[in-house]
Amino acid sequence: MTDDNDFGSLLGDDVQPITTPKRVSLDALKDGDVDKEKRRLAAQSLSEPKQDPLSVPVERVDPLAVLSYQRPGVQHGVFKNLRLGKYALDARLDLHRLTVELARKSVFQFIQDCRETDVRCALVTHGKGEGRETPALLKSCVAHWLPQFDEVLAFHTAQKRHGSYGATYVLLKKSDKNKLETKERHARHQK
Repeated sequence: MTDDNDFGSLLGDDVQPITTPKRVSLDALKDGDVDKEKRRLAAQSLSEPKQDPLSVPVERVDPLAVLSYQRPGVQHGVFKNLRLGKYALDARLDLHRLTVELARKSVFQFIQDCRETDVRCALVTHGKGEGRETPALLKSCVAHWLPQFDEVLAFHTAQKRHGSYGATYVLLKKSDKNKLETKERHARHQK
């Protein structure tokens, strides 16, 4: 076994260690002219969740139009069950006689409440607005607002027994707790 001195003598005197230039130069950050308080406030505003992001105006739909929306990844069987009204309705919101602004605030708060209380399927009653000066105004708003929520997986016009063209089923994401319960339930059935 050779030590380092023996190795050096084997190579000879003309061998030099390889030096590599630094690829990154570390200069002191020069931000003396930056308003740090303004930067901190801007960073805080980015991290805070935006309140009520629902937008107005909306594209109008016909009073008798079928509302239908399905996020990518939602199974066809799940969407079919929603469309046919086979899920239990855990929550309901009635928007009749509300202004667009009040309806917007109500829908926003309703979806937030549904998320916090593990609601899986809800019904939003908006009416058709037939015979009004602006027919299907709230229906159009609901069709425009619901896809803006990450929590909303799908929605569809309700069956006749739940309000038909004047109401919409809303399918919401499962909470982590509900996902675990479903997984455990399926694991028990497979045994």
